[in-house]
Amino acid sequence: MRERRPLPAAARKQEALSFLAAAPRYWLCVYPMLRAQIEAQRRRACAIPSEGLRRSALQVLVGKRGNIDGAAAFAAFVPAEERASVLRAQFFFQSIYDYLDTLAELPHSRPVENSRRLHSALCAALDPDAQVSDFYALHPQRDDGGYLEGSVRRCQQALASLPSCGAVIDLLGRLGALIVDYQSLNVSDDPCVRAQFASWAARNTPSGSGLSWWETAASAGSSLGVFALIAIAGKPRAGEQEAEAVAQLYFPWIGALHSLLDSLIDAERDAISGEDSLIINYGDEAEAAERLRLLAAQSRSLAAQLPDPGSHLAVLASMAALYLAEPPAMSAEARRSRAAVLEALGPLTGPALAVMRVRRACLGRGGG
Repeated sequence: MRERRPLPAAARKQEALSFLAAAPRYWLCVYPMLRAQIEAQRRRACAIPSEGLRRSALQVLVGKRGNIDGAAAFAAFVPAEERASVLRAQFFFQSIYDYLDTLAELPHSRPVENSRRLHSALCAALDPDAQVSDFYALHPQRDDGGYLEGSVRRCQQALASLPSCGAVIDLLGRLGALIVDYQSLNVSDDPCVRAQFASWAARNTPSGSGLSWWETAASAGSSLGVFALIAIAGKPRAGEQEAEAVAQLYFPWIGALHSLLDSLIDAERDAISGEDSLIINYGDEAEAAERLRLLAAQSRSLAAQLPDPGSHLAVLASMAALYLAEPPAMSAEARRSRAAVLEALGPLTGPALAVMRVRRACLGRGGG
C-alpha cells in the first residue's frame, strides 16, 4: 500500500465546511426522522409472534444503535427533497443487517447455509425488482409476522424512489453480494470454512492494494459503501462514473478501516466470549497501529480526489470518531492504534470526537 501525500489546503477546507454544514442538518433534520423510524420499527418488532425473533429484533434497535446512527449520517449530505427517502433506505438496510447478523450467530447445524439464506434478504433489499423469498427457510424460528419481508419491501420502495437509482444499482448488488459472502463464511469456526474464508478474501483483494486477506474481508463486511451509494442515488443526474469511484473508495479502503475499528474496540469482549476477531490477525499492537494508520491515510487521500470530497471526508472523520470515542478505544491495548488513526485523519477528528462524546452522554441518560 503506497501512502499518499497530505491533503491539499482546498480539500481540508471542504472537509471542515462539509462537517460544519452537515452537523446542524443531521441533528435538526435527519435525527428527528431517524427517531421516528426507530420508534415505528420498534412497534413492528414488538408485534413479532415468535419470542426469539421478537427479542432479537428489539435487541438490535438498542444494542446496535450506533450502526443505525452511522447509516443515517449519510442523509445529511443529500438534497433536502430526497433526504427522507435516502434515510428510509439506509435505516431499513442497516436494521435488516443487524437483525440478520444476530440471528446468524445463534447455534445452528448448518451455520454457513443458514446465514447465506438469511442474508440474501440484503441483496433483495438493494434491488427494487427482486422478489421476496423465504429467507427463514433454514432457520428454526420463522414466525415474524412479516417483519423481515416488510423491512425488505420498505427498503426497496425507498431506493426505487431516488432519482439516480439506476446509476448505482449494479454497484449496490456487487457490495451486497460481498456482505452476504462475508456473513456466510465468517459464521463458522470449522477449520475448512475458515480456510475458505481466507481464500475468498484473498481472491477479492484488489490487485496492487497491498492488503492482507483479513483487511479485504473486513471491508467486505462493511455497509458504509452501500450507504455512500444510496446517498449518490439521492442526487439528481448522478453518473455511473462517480458511483464507481465512490465504490472503489469504500471497498476496500474506508470499509476496511470501519470494520477493523469496530473489531478493535470489541477485541476484549470477543476474547472473553471466544468470538472471532479480525484485529488479532496482526502480529502485535505496533503492526495493528501502523496498518490502521495507513488505511486511514489512504482513505483520506483517495476521498480528497473525488469530485465532492467534503462529504466523504466528513463521513470518514465522523465514522472514526464514533468508534474512537468509545471507552475500549482508550484501553492500553488500543491506545496506540487510536493515536495512529487520529493522527492520520487530521484535525477534524477533534470536533468529531467532541460530538460523539456528547452523543454517548445523551444516550447514556436515556436520550435518542
